Amino acid sequence: MAPLSTTHHDQPKLSILLHLVLLVFSVSSYCLCAAEPYLTLDYYKSACPTVLEIVRKEMECAVLSDPRNAAFIVRLHFHDCFVQGCDGSVLLDDTIDLQGEKEASINKNSLDGFRIIDRIKNKLESDCPGIVSCADILTVAARDAVILVGGPYWDVPLGRKDSTTAGKELVSTNIPTAEEGLLSIISKFQYQDLSVTDMVALSGAHTIGMARCENFRGRIYGNLEATTFSETYLSNLRSICPAIGGDNNVTAMDYLTPYFFDNSFYQTLLKGGGVLNSDQEMYSSLFGIQTKELVTKYAHDAIAFFEQFSDSMVKLGNITNSDSFVNGEVRRNCRFVNT
Repeated sequence: MAPLSTTHHDQPKLSILLHLVLLVFSVSSYCLCAAEPYLTLDYYKSACPTVLEIVRKEMECAVLSDPRNAAFIVRLHFHDCFVQGCDGSVLLDDTIDLQGEKEASINKNSLDGFRIIDRIKNKLESDCPGIVSCADILTVAARDAVILVGGPYWDVPLGRKDSTTAGKELVSTNIPTAEEGLLSIISKFQYQDLSVTDMVALSGAHTIGMARCENFRGRIYGNLEATTFSETYLSNLRSICPAIGGDNNVTAMDYLTPYFFDNSFYQTLLKGGGVLNSDQEMYSSLFGIQTKELVTKYAHDAIAFFEQFSDSMVKLGNITNSDSFVNGEVRRNCRFVNT
């Protein structure tokens, strides 16, 4: 387990780095892709000028207390946007009148970070009551999460409304799974108007992600011809994930730098060492000529990866729910609709 976690000696270095990366908030952004007309960079300029500062400070506290919180928030944002668009629907709890997305099989036991969003929302409701949507909070928090673990900056267009509905039945249809084939995953991204390039770049977020045992068991006990796991690493993975049981045990998808946002995730794919089958497919699939080229490019060029990841995250965040702009609201509590 040692290669997958930081030691006590590493903690001071980690804390120092996390403080240093806060400086990137003051640097210029990468090129912003065109946003929808109703999303603008200055949406809260008059109504809630402190919104970005409040989100940033809360995310600093969350990531400094536990670097894994960065991955939780990024994953939460992805799962929100792929179901009904980026409308905060993933944040809704089940009620008598509403069935949320949290208990869908793909989301259950795999999503976290809800309390972080709750804390940010509470701060903003004290400062700017009824102004900032939960959907916008989650989108900005995901950007800040990436920055705080060493990743790139990008501008976030704002002005989303929160949905008053959820799409539990759409979760399994829209969100890629760990054992899914490459062509099926590509089709799910294209359904969201995201290209193959966007798919490969956004998958790079797995550099700070964790995988559950049930999602990689087949990789470590099945046909190992497609992998080049070292005996030590394979033994480590099997100690975390037994052949039977332990479904919720987790391991880092980038065991080299599990808490730092870099391009080493792609370097593991070049060696056949992707923990998830769906990740390794981007490099190893016979249908992955374009994806293989992109994986190779990002493995050797961190700047190219950062630039594309920034652009692709803007596109992800711009997947909107048109209905929410007509019938949506700004929730007072991100877990429940207002009425």
